[in-house]
Amino acid sequence: MEGFVQQLALSYVGHGYWFYVTGVIPERKDPRRVDEKLLEQYDAGLSKWARARRKRAGLSNVHYIRHGRFFVLIASRGEQRFFQDEPNHKDVRRDSIRFNGYSIGYHRGVDRRWHPSVRIHPDEYRKLKAYMLNIAPHRSVEKLIGEFRRIRFEPYAPVRRQLLNLLRAVNRLRDSAGFEPVPVSALRLRRRVVRPFEESNSGSRFGTEVGYGHPKVPLGAISRTAETAGAQ
Repeated sequence: MEGFVQQLALSYVGHGYWFYVTGVIPERKDPRRVDEKLLEQYDAGLSKWARARRKRAGLSNVHYIRHGRFFVLIASRGEQRFFQDEPNHKDVRRDSIRFNGYSIGYHRGVDRRWHPSVRIHPDEYRKLKAYMLNIAPHRSVEKLIGEFRRIRFEPYAPVRRQLLNLLRAVNRLRDSAGFEPVPVSALRLRRRVVRPFEESNSGSRFGTEVGYGHPKVPLGAISRTAETAGAQ
């Protein structure tokens, strides 16, 4: 799952793929058949060289990415049948992609430059905050450290800010009750970089969840951006 988020945000949204649709494959359908259909329909399995030629010609490119039965088709600017076939597509700069408690978008960062943005979705964050504030005055520091360390979200820059705000809210409550604060070391603030997807014969990474019908160890190297950058 973390590989899916990383690939979508850093390798696709961060490289000009802003127009998208999402879907869930019904239980009655074989996901691999759907993969094949969509890859062919939108030329989403092209090599990076073919994509570069299309870009120079003013044509759009499409990526297809899937985790389990949830998939995203995401396109760059230009001419492509995607825009005719998917008239209800969204723009990630205005409508973030919601996936498994994350909100994935493209926004201005604190440096005023545009960046891919990965944060905890507001609905999920409200639930997490309500839970942590409810237990804050009733648990020991050790128990609360354990609770913070069990938070599953990868600490991209916006997630780090959310977690630090949450820690401050917990400590304000504990301070008013006369309890010891929870140290910032309770938070995991360094993101794990993963190698999310294997590479197809064409050189394109596409819609396969790590370990889903494929070798457990992915074969394709991800881009340097995905390896080193942090979404803002």
